[in-house]
Amino acid sequence: MLLTLDYAEQLDKKDRLNRFRDEFYTKPNSIYMDGNSLGLLSKRAERTLLESLNDWKEHGIDGWTKGKHPWFFLSEKLGEMMAPLVGASAEEVIVTGSTTVNLHQLVATFYKPEGKRTKILADELTFPSDIYALQSQLHIRGYDPDTYLIRVKSRDGRFLEEEDIIEAMTDEIALIILPTVLYRSGQILDMKRLTAEANKRGILIGFDGCHSIGAIPHSFSEWGIDFAYWCNYKHLNGGPGSVGGLYVNRKHFGTFPGLAGWFGSKKEKQFDMEHTLTPSETVGAFQIGTPHVLSLAPLLGALEIFEEAGIENIRAKSLKINQYLMDLVDHELSDMGFSIGNPIEDKRRGGHISLEHKEAARICKALKENGVIPDFRAPNIIRLAPVALYTSYSEVWQVVQILKKIMGEKQYEKFENEREVVA
Repeated sequence: MLLTLDYAEQLDKKDRLNRFRDEFYTKPNSIYMDGNSLGLLSKRAERTLLESLNDWKEHGIDGWTKGKHPWFFLSEKLGEMMAPLVGASAEEVIVTGSTTVNLHQLVATFYKPEGKRTKILADELTFPSDIYALQSQLHIRGYDPDTYLIRVKSRDGRFLEEEDIIEAMTDEIALIILPTVLYRSGQILDMKRLTAEANKRGILIGFDGCHSIGAIPHSFSEWGIDFAYWCNYKHLNGGPGSVGGLYVNRKHFGTFPGLAGWFGSKKEKQFDMEHTLTPSETVGAFQIGTPHVLSLAPLLGALEIFEEAGIENIRAKSLKINQYLMDLVDHELSDMGFSIGNPIEDKRRGGHISLEHKEAARICKALKENGVIPDFRAPNIIRLAPVALYTSYSEVWQVVQILKKIMGEKQYEKFENEREVVA
């Protein structure tokens, strides 16, 4: 029964989130499996972008305080809408900057080397941009990254063990930066446990939530996480270059921002144009420059959908549809050189599946030729992301049948086994 299209169609009929599929622009004869890199455009995101364009057209400069979505308060409004997705209060979340800019802001603010505590703890599997930013921050302080940036090693090249991270929390560590979900394997780190261990040792800890926000529930404030940052163009469907998200626990309110800018001002003081910054009393203090309004606007519509669908429901379907994909792979592709490189357990698995194959780059190109949009990560990973809001079980079934055909007919052999400029 599992192997039939009829079974997949029955799952679609029972799917409580199926109605949201029509909210998104999907292409005929194409199956989009790359929502963990760039989410699809929704009709609501398009609407709120056009509304903000109209505010510009109708109000000009007065769009900052008038119109459908006044720009001056847009980052705070979006922070309020996003707060339930990260388990925080509205005052602790702001939509501003980008992933890497926000990381620079947070490290500049919270990395305070003193005495023996001079090192930053990260991991060897994290996204490269985070490492570049940490190396840069150490260089600025006059520290050699080869000595002062500690990267926890993976035992197998796929996963991290929390025990290894905790063991690395020595009295030399001043700051910890970790991913919530590993971008290759999709492993969820135990944020609650790691934060508790860091807190016991008096070490500040922050998380990169790029691959988890919008895919899994979080409880940042309850767990006592010091800060977090993320992008909004993956699971949150905010559009290419969408403005990033930033969380700071309220216990740090009043900390002067490491990178100060006028949009970190207390709102009623900002246009006094004084040369002494009066920071916002909330997370807003960690904004730097004028927000990119037209890259903020789509999130207004995108987040409406999350409010209606509910992150718990999204997670429940994500787990079910990804398990269905893994079951199909096991049944249909087990003798074709594929292995599953993501955690099998629900509690450790994020929103995408990582298929490993020595011909991964070529297979991804063949998938595209067959109307499936996957994602390649060097050296041998095909990432497939059935997104709860717009991917159907029938599409997952079709993807596996297409993969089976590609392998059986050796369609991948006509392609070079190397990535495109953008993988």
